[in-house]
Amino acid sequence: MHYLITGGAGFIGSHLADRLLDESHNVTIIDDLSTGSIHNIIHLKERQGFSYVIDTILNRSLLAELVDGCDAIFHLAAAVGVKLIVESPVRTIETNIKGTELVLECANKKKKKVLLASTSEVYGKASKVPFSEADDLVLGPTSKGRWSYACSKAIDEFLALAYWRERKLPVIVTRLFNTVGPRQTGRYGMVVPTFVGQALLGCPITVYGDGTQSRSFTHVDDVVRALTQLMQHPQAVGEVFNIGGEKEITIDKLALLVKTLTQSCSEIRYIPYSEAYEEGFEDIPRRVPDLSKIRRLLDYRPSHGLGEIVHDVIECFQQEAHV
Repeated sequence: MHYLITGGAGFIGSHLADRLLDESHNVTIIDDLSTGSIHNIIHLKERQGFSYVIDTILNRSLLAELVDGCDAIFHLAAAVGVKLIVESPVRTIETNIKGTELVLECANKKKKKVLLASTSEVYGKASKVPFSEADDLVLGPTSKGRWSYACSKAIDEFLALAYWRERKLPVIVTRLFNTVGPRQTGRYGMVVPTFVGQALLGCPITVYGDGTQSRSFTHVDDVVRALTQLMQHPQAVGEVFNIGGEKEITIDKLALLVKTLTQSCSEIRYIPYSEAYEEGFEDIPRRVPDLSKIRRLLDYRPSHGLGEIVHDVIECFQQEAHV
């Protein structure tokens, strides 16, 4: 198969390219490097079957050409990270909605299968945990920029599923929960690489809020394995799937785990949300996926524990420091 990965120079996209090439597929990526990095894919440049284009997916004629030349599309290009979302809401909304609209439009002309990477953010302030794909989405007010990302990704999902129902474009929607691993940057507010970077430098480990908010973390290898299996499974078409970890941990305990595994002398410092983001910022108290649907289809079970996930991030930081 020849796969196109939008946002392929990003953290998840580059690992997905690794896996697809290892499975002897051809891979083309397109990325404007706004949040991705050429360093994520530089090791792939000499591999047979790999090609890349540095440009935006909003370049309609180029995107149409790339879609025409592939068999299926992993659509990962999107604004990422709470920090970027709060600071650049216009860019967030335009990138997500316009980009997805163009990908689906181009794919529909030749009925190329599309896997859309959505996010657990769409569950918003839902209080029923774990989050199931059929649950109601509970978003905050439009006056809070924090919810623009969740809303734009929900629209992406509605649009993708509408293309399936009305125009029979084969689509798969995946909601990713806190994916972590090597190559991930803390630049946009991702918590594990942020904590690891701070701990290794001996800087304060900064926990936003009171630290009681909890998350479930997943190794990127488990995520890309699920993505490739869903893409290749005929019964996944037209469906929405959670992809995430099984165990949750509070952020203050995560900070302590990182401090322990890095053997750091860093203090753990608590910072109010209003100082970290904006006045009136709303966070999600718990974010835990119900994995029963993807387990029924794929027998999906994460193979990496949290300690192993954090260790891999630490090792990546240490290797980069010695390059």
